[in-house]
Amino acid sequence: MARLLLIETSTRVCSVGLAIDGKLLSLHEDHSANYSHSAVLTVFIEQVLQETGLTPNDLNGVAVSQGPGSYTGLRIGVSAAKGICFALDIPLIAIDTLQAMARMCLEEKSEALAAHAHPECPLLLVPMIDARRMEVYNAVFNTRFQNVEPTRATVVEQGTFDKLLKGHRMAFFGDGAQKCIPVLNHPNARVFEDVFPSVRGMVLRAVEKFEQGDFVDVAYFEPFYLKDFVAGVPKVKGLYR
Repeated sequence: MARLLLIETSTRVCSVGLAIDGKLLSLHEDHSANYSHSAVLTVFIEQVLQETGLTPNDLNGVAVSQGPGSYTGLRIGVSAAKGICFALDIPLIAIDTLQAMARMCLEEKSEALAAHAHPECPLLLVPMIDARRMEVYNAVFNTRFQNVEPTRATVVEQGTFDKLLKGHRMAFFGDGAQKCIPVLNHPNARVFEDVFPSVRGMVLRAVEKFEQGDFVDVAYFEPFYLKDFVAGVPKVKGLYR
């Protein structure tokens, strides 16, 4: 039985869940624009444990969103996850943030995507995380969640995705996609404004990695920032006293 704590803090959304054998049994999320992760993360962890009747010692592992995304947000989530894993001597699982978003979009928007289907135009999934101005962190995935284009920082302009749009239906989503709506006016483009990073998209991949023993080194693991950024490491009140 895999009892996994899941943590997602790569954007302004702070999402925490607890899954047992691939089923998300408890979920708490905060969508505040002021990045309240340091204030709510530990509270959410305690709440999902309480709601599932578990103690920290019952956990088999922790899955954390590895980025790309907000430097501060990622540091908070990864620091908390590493602290729990170190204290309990349990494995740490790193989940690609953009791939998790793609998984969630394909699952939760299946009906809308089916209505947008065309037999000669395969579907591509384009998660986008807001970076700055018209820049986003994005990747392009097929429906098997394989990279068609790698994770990168992209300045979105008119025509940026036209080459792919000529032969594919493309779903754009995430807070980065919202600001790109004016330049994504192509008949093969579909924008979803309500798909954000969440542990809902992490569960199945976390279970796969747990069963495969695909863990990262608790001591040396660092988030995937994509871009260098100089900042102080935020302090997080620990779960353990």
